[in-house]
Parts: sequence; structure tokens; C-alpha cells
Amino acid sequence: MMINDERPREACGLFGIHGHPDASKLTYFGLYALQHRGQESAGIAVCQDKTIVGHKGMGLVSDVFAMSHLEQLSGGSAVGHVRYSTTGSSILGNAQPFFVRHQHRSYALAHNGNLVNAHILKDELERSGSIFQTTMDSEVFLHLFVKNLKHGFEGALVETAKRLQGAFSFVLLTSEGEVIGIKDPNGFRPLCLGRLNGSYVLASESCALDLVEAEFVRELDPGEIVIIGDDGVKSIKTRPEGAKRTFCIFEYIYFARPDSTIFGQNVYMTRKAHGRQLALESPAEADLVMPFPDSGTYAALGFSEASGIPFEMGMIRNHYVGRTFIQPTQSMRDFGVRVKLNPVKELLKGKDIVIIEDSIIRGTTAKTRVKALRELGVRRVHLRVSGPPHRFPCHYGIDFSTKGELIAARMSVEELGNYLGLDSLAYLSLPGLLKSTGVARPENYFCKACFDGCYPVDFDGGLSKNCMEML
Repeated sequence: MMINDERPREACGLFGIHGHPDASKLTYFGLYALQHRGQESAGIAVCQDKTIVGHKGMGLVSDVFAMSHLEQLSGGSAVGHVRYSTTGSSILGNAQPFFVRHQHRSYALAHNGNLVNAHILKDELERSGSIFQTTMDSEVFLHLFVKNLKHGFEGALVETAKRLQGAFSFVLLTSEGEVIGIKDPNGFRPLCLGRLNGSYVLASESCALDLVEAEFVRELDPGEIVIIGDDGVKSIKTRPEGAKRTFCIFEYIYFARPDSTIFGQNVYMTRKAHGRQLALESPAEADLVMPFPDSGTYAALGFSEASGIPFEMGMIRNHYVGRTFIQPTQSMRDFGVRVKLNPVKELLKGKDIVIIEDSIIRGTTAKTRVKALRELGVRRVHLRVSGPPHRFPCHYGIDFSTKGELIAARMSVEELGNYLGLDSLAYLSLPGLLKSTGVARPENYFCKACFDGCYPVDFDGGLSKNCMEML
């Protein structure tokens, strides 16, 4: 039996590089930096003698690639991908980059996000003769792209992007060695451009640029297509005039690495600001402030700073445990939680504590951890969450696509606090979250659908994680 982490999961991490003799090795390290964005599968594709070759597999980057694989992947341009599935099953056939051949040319595609009209487009394409190899929404892009090549290469990119709805950041590799980055008009998911000597790099987050020692140039704009070739970088703007930016605010709360700059703001500093605002809105009397590592650590630092309550690492994380493991017996059903975090007993016993979390999605893990603290002898347990309650499903690339998965959609804050066994529970308000981002006019800047139910891109009732498999 597998024990699954209840943490929210994002779709994927992307990396691409053009014009470097060690393209595959740099992509490998770039994916290491982005491993937090997806742990189900990993893959790298390179342009080699006017064709595309690659290697991909299930598991972490370190599991999938050996040095022998990287040595075989010679070439000056490459794209890489780490995946967590939000549309389509977690199987090798759905691992990315996805490869196709068409009229003596090859393409490899890596995608982060979720296309809310992919199932509709797939049905349309199949009726016109397309044969799909996977159950991923990403494959729809390539089918549309080759059909649109009648408009020329750049025209095909533009026309294809126009047909897609939802969240998408793409990195595309061609057998001519071009590396293309594409962002949806709303700009849900991050994608940035960097420069490494004479080469150009695309990555989901700036932390990947840091690791390969590339200079951060800028983030791609919503609706922008960049084509990187031997002549440099060409930008094509496709965003309709007046279109609304809706960057995913959960990148700040949880997904992005704290050493990344996302949507113009440093993630570490933003999470500390969330914690400071939380302390102002929902103070608590306690002996210490502590996170459940690592997700709540930075907000906890801000809460401690604003409240004056000492910060302590009351739980120690075992960093050598993967996301899943084999449960030995049913009687050890809590082992999955305990193996990852262990309390510092001497620090916590008899104390009043404030725990800082970034979110409560399904509630099972939090309940188990609070129970363990009570059994340890903690006197009072207050929980503060550095974001509003998740009451609505996400359809743009976060894996809680049904309302029934969200415990805050079924319980009031008071009911949830009682269910978790807490002395008090409070969330950061949505206005407080927006204010603490540091972004001007934040109410017009972010997607907040998981908090307020206001979806910026429409979708039909047939949308689900497995909808591509039902066609």
C-alpha cells in the first residue's frame, strides 16, 4: 500500500537551453533545481544532427539519469521536464518531453499547467483523423501545431496558442535546434529567460538559472512567444489588448522555491511578509512559533518577527525520505507521517505553541501531527495558516480538481479547528494575502479562484484529471 503526501502538487518544471556544448548536462542540473515542481517523472530531449533524441523515465532526476545517458545526449540545444500529473495518468507513456516527427522534422514539447479545453480539442482532432499516443493535455498542442504549419512556423505557433484555453507555459525544441517558450495570455505559470555567456536559457524558476550560473534576463510576459535560434531571441506578443493578468498566487504561498524570483517578487521575502500579516490579523499567546517543515518555515519567521514570540524548529524533518514508501502493516498507518517529521520533545513538552502552515488541503496529515503533539505533552496548540481556506478546486494546474477533496469546503473554520484537535485555528485573510505580496493593485494581478471561486478562464463540466482518458 502506498502512503501519499497530502500536500498540494503542481504540474511540472521546465528547462531549455540553446547554443551550448553541454546543453544536456546543464539541463540535468536545471531539472535538479526544479525537482520540487514534480517528482513523478523526468526527461531530457536534445537536438542531435537535425533530429531529436532523448531519455525519460519514472521517478526523480537522480533516478532517471546516469552519466552515460547524458554523454549520449550530445547536442547544443536541449529541453527538460519534471512532472507531476494534473491531466493524464502517472505512467511512462505520459512522461515528457513528448516527441513527434512530421514531414522530416522532429519536435519535443514540455508543458507546465493545465489546458481546460484539451478534451474538447482532442475530440475535434480525432474526428479529423489525429491519432493520440498519450492521455496528456500537452499532446493537443503538437497536433494543432502541425495542422497549423500551413501558416508558416511562426504563424503555426501563434494560431495554436490562440486555440488553447487555461494555464500553459511551454518549452518546445525543434530538430533545427530552436528553443521556443510560450506563455498563456493570463500568465498563470512562471517562465523566465536567462543568458549564459552566448547561450540563452528558459526555466520555470530563476533558481534553476542560479544553479547553472546563468544571468536572469526577465520573465516572459503573459501571451508571449520567444523563439531562440542562432540569430538570438525573437519575441512575439499575442496577448489580446485588455486581457487580464491572473498569475497563480499559490506560487508565492507554496510551490515556488524560496530562492526564486516569481512575478517580480522574491518568494522568501514574500512568505515572510505573509507571516507578518498573519501575526497582525490573528495573534496568539504562546511560548514559541514553529513550522511544519519545510512549507511553513518562512511564514513562521515572519510571524515570529511581528509577534515577538521566539521562533523554534520544533519538528525536525528527515530529508532522506521520498514522497512515498511501502506501509509495513495497517497497524502502522501513521508511520507515513512520523517517518518524515519528528518532534523535539524536550523543547515542546508543557509549552503553548503556534504552528504555521501554508495550507490545509485534505486535513489528514495535520490531524495526525496535532494528535502526536498532544500525546507528547504540548499544552496548547494554535494553528495559523499563511493563506485563506481552500474552498474551491483548481483547474489550472494544481492537483485538487474536485471540491470534495478540500476539507475547508465542507467545514467552517471553527469546525475544522475542532476536527484537528486545536485550541485555535485562523487563516490569513484574502485582502491580507494580497496586501502582503508587495505587488501594486494585487486584486487585478492574481488568480485567486481556489479561495474565492472566481475562475478567470471558463471551462465546461466535463473537465477532470482523467477526462482525456475517457474519450
